[in-house]
Amino acid sequence: MFSQGQLIFAGFFFIAFVIAMIFAYRKDIKIHQEFYKGNYKVLLAFVFFIGMLFVIKVFFKR
Repeated sequence: MFSQGQLIFAGFFFIAFVIAMIFAYRKDIKIHQEFYKGNYKVLLAFVFFIGMLFVIKVFFKR
């Protein structure tokens, strides 16, 4: 499906992207702590919503 060169490029690109994101996050960590307090609540609500959709799907399938 993909050539070996494409897979190698994708691997290097992914590694470089993750490293760049780590450096960017570390640079802005103080700003994140100040402006994004309580964002875990939004994440929990989203996960709960997705879970409820899954439960409804399973419940109505039977």
